[in-house]
Amino acid sequence: MSDQSLLDRLTKAPLVSDQRRAKARLKDLLDRAKRDEGASALLGHLGDGALVALLLGTADNSTFLWQIIVGDPARLAKLVLKAPEENHEAIIADQANLFCRYRAGELTRDEIVRQFRQNRNAHALLVALADLGGVWSVERIILSLSEFADASVRGGANMVLTEAAELGRIILRDPDDPGAGSGFTVLALGKHGAGELNYSSDIDLVVFFDPQTAPVPESAEPPTVYARIAQQLAKLLQERTPDGFVHRVDYRLRPDPGSTPTAVSLPSAYVYYETVGQNWERAALIKARPVAGDLRLGENFLAELRPFIWRKYFDFAAIQDVHAMKRQIHAVRGHDEIAVAGHDIKLGRGGIREIEFFVQTQQLVFGGRRPSLRGRRTLDMLIALHDEGWITDKARDELSDAYRFLRTIEHRLQMVADEQTQRLPSDEEELKRFAKFCGYPNLKAFSKALTRQASIVQGHYALLFEEAPELASDVGNLVFTGTTDDPETLATLQRLGFHEPEKAAETVRGWHFGRRSAITSQRAREVLTELTPVLLSALGGTPDPDGALAALDRAFGRMPAAVELLTILQSHERLRLRFADLLGTAPRLADTVAQSPHVLDALIDPAFGIASTDEAAIEEQIRQIIGSPRDYEEFLDRSRDAARQMRFITGARLLSDILSPAQVGEAYAAIAQAIVRTSFEQVRKTFEEEHGTVPGGQIVILGLGRLGTRELTAGSDLDLVVIYDFDEHHRESSGPRPLDAVVYYTRLTQRLVAALTVPTRRGLLYEVDLRLRPQGGKGPVASQFVGFVNYQKSEADLWEHMALTRARVLAGDAAFATKVESAVRDIVGAKRDNKRVSKDVRDMRELIAQEKGDDDPWDLKLARGGLTDLDFIAQALVLAHAHAHPSLLTLVPGAVFAEASRHGVLGSADAQTLIEAHRLFSAIFQWQRLTIEGRFDAAAVRPAILKRLAAVAGSPDAKVLLTSLNEAREQVRDVFARVIR
Repeated sequence: MSDQSLLDRLTKAPLVSDQRRAKARLKDLLDRAKRDEGASALLGHLGDGALVALLLGTADNSTFLWQIIVGDPARLAKLVLKAPEENHEAIIADQANLFCRYRAGELTRDEIVRQFRQNRNAHALLVALADLGGVWSVERIILSLSEFADASVRGGANMVLTEAAELGRIILRDPDDPGAGSGFTVLALGKHGAGELNYSSDIDLVVFFDPQTAPVPESAEPPTVYARIAQQLAKLLQERTPDGFVHRVDYRLRPDPGSTPTAVSLPSAYVYYETVGQNWERAALIKARPVAGDLRLGENFLAELRPFIWRKYFDFAAIQDVHAMKRQIHAVRGHDEIAVAGHDIKLGRGGIREIEFFVQTQQLVFGGRRPSLRGRRTLDMLIALHDEGWITDKARDELSDAYRFLRTIEHRLQMVADEQTQRLPSDEEELKRFAKFCGYPNLKAFSKALTRQASIVQGHYALLFEEAPELASDVGNLVFTGTTDDPETLATLQRLGFHEPEKAAETVRGWHFGRRSAITSQRAREVLTELTPVLLSALGGTPDPDGALAALDRAFGRMPAAVELLTILQSHERLRLRFADLLGTAPRLADTVAQSPHVLDALIDPAFGIASTDEAAIEEQIRQIIGSPRDYEEFLDRSRDAARQMRFITGARLLSDILSPAQVGEAYAAIAQAIVRTSFEQVRKTFEEEHGTVPGGQIVILGLGRLGTRELTAGSDLDLVVIYDFDEHHRESSGPRPLDAVVYYTRLTQRLVAALTVPTRRGLLYEVDLRLRPQGGKGPVASQFVGFVNYQKSEADLWEHMALTRARVLAGDAAFATKVESAVRDIVGAKRDNKRVSKDVRDMRELIAQEKGDDDPWDLKLARGGLTDLDFIAQALVLAHAHAHPSLLTLVPGAVFAEASRHGVLGSADAQTLIEAHRLFSAIFQWQRLTIEGRFDAAAVRPAILKRLAAVAGSPDAKVLLTSLNEAREQVRDVFARVIR
């Protein structure tokens, strides 16, 4: 029978919901076929009969398949008028050997890419016709899809290996068989590895290489070469072109995917599996199979892993571990209703995953002593489990039938639009149409068949795990599964404080369905399953549980892997509570945890409760974290780690009321100063190795703005000015690559700025602003001392002297620092006309208002009467009166107001008004920057954050807080008008 054409073997067809549309599409096909000479043999079969019924059903139900059909009627003729087995063999042979035609010069690379996709389209149509027409069994369908995937991966790997050889990245031992001896092997896992691939599925691949036998040039690094080959293979297969794609590739089943490259060395893999390999990875490796590259290398690797996969003794403990992956699906002995609309036939109750886990769990338990249970295919292993006496013939037969049924439904779902979906339509009309596509006369018949099979599966699965504990917590039931909400779970969430329990349940359910890649690993899911009840309880204790949960969900969305964070939270109740507080009121800190989970360790260190802003102590901590890096690149990474950790601790101390807002500003400034100092030391050291030193050369880095006054916030950039000096008679540096002194210090400054600003794999450090230097953005990045002093005394505008009132030396040569500080004091303390100072300050304030606005009541900095006005009042007092009262110099604004009052240049009542306003605005400003990154939009900010800001100011709510802020600003405006007249 296998030599008969597909046309001669058709036995059924999908039912049609919209006859008119289906017939119109068939007519369009007939018209196209008449114009296509290659389709002429098809014309006699398009009038009536089994083929017409099949085409009508396809036209009505699958946009994807119909596009392939009408796009090339000649291809359709070839597929239906020959035996499907013959077409299948021809397509996979061509797919596997396209690289040969590339080597022979018959096809260009672009043509190869196109043919890969054309073959996929032809094969997808062939399998669909054989499936919908009742020609092939489920077993034959999933095997054919797997064999085509094998050919695609093998052909693709041979293609990219050939290209790598042409580029000199690898040396092929046999160009006609590139994979042989390549030191590179590709394993298929999951359904692909088992030969059970579904219609439109990702293919789970793992790429390994052997560094000992890698045939790469001596100058090349095997990890880099093979990672690039793996990436090129994925791109070749999954990149979308006008012809579509071949396969979506998933490399995430490799060891520790969050921290390993796409190609993993075999020694690393052995160590990983032997030390930290999990039961879920054992289950995944049951189905592993070499499909491309050096197949013998892959077989040897799997042979070496047998002791890890197959335990010597019956491994009953694996039942609990594997069930932890599945417990969220809530198999409850068959008394719950199984939904149809929106049901996930893979992950939902009674779905494909339950059959797979039913089989794989028992394979893990008994396979170490029973080699017959080590097979890859689900249906084969159901038979083997029965033959070994572990399951009844009823379980074998019912689960086999259910598996075939569910896989068929899965294929129909994916045929509609070539999407990797297992979820049934939620819309009733769509569901009715889909029921007909599956061959059922109406929705009722389809629903009955589905619920019957799912109930059977659920019953067998529940019996296997009947001793496993239900997922409940001390506060009540917390179960997240399928597509419908458990009423008891919603009630528990409401008791915990969640105002939108349905949304909360959907968020958690999404985690277990893999909607966040950070928690798709089975280990992460195991921990999450156990952690969810206590984590939700902790979130429920925050002022805004819904917002905290949403923040955690966003954090998972940004993380490459969450298992480390989850494990830390699982181990420490106090950390859970503090982390929940971060999520609810300080999303910026929660983002830091998402990037570096181990910063949480600091919260349980006894030193966390010590309120320290000492600059020397903070610098010592940062130097300890940085340690002794091997090279400059590692220093950049470690400095970012150090700054992130110390800024996190500082923000968390503010959140925990260990540091006041003013102390937090000092701590942030101390961290920045330490980073500038350590970065300058490292930059200077490496720079001097290249260019030597300038005879008599000296340099300092000034900090201005909030860095200068030690009022830095979580989001502040660094205002820096670099000043240098040298002996004019010896301008050239002494190193192997000498530079003129001006060029020398310019480049040294640029290197420092780069060290502080360049993003690395560990993220960003600071933004740096050099625009407060002489002549702003038009001037040189570093200023020579004499020129700096002359400019400030003869050319600088008053606003530049205003900026200098906040200047202090952060790093550089000590003797020169004293000289620069003295010069800055002289410039700032020079005698000035008070009226001119007032006029220039007022003009500057109006210019800022025009450029940046001044009417946002929540902008503590720019709103009239806010921090900018307070800074300008303080600066005006210093510039107008420091010549007579030098004690006004080098003070923060609050201290300037107090000192000005003491000298009688500011009324005591006005001074008190300004001091209190500055304290209030600075505190709220610090909290705003801690909680929200970017503009503070009160309408979009979570209520818990506004409530926290109100509490900081001693106000009952945000409305009263805003009234208090407006009143304080009004008072500041009055003082501004009196002082700056």
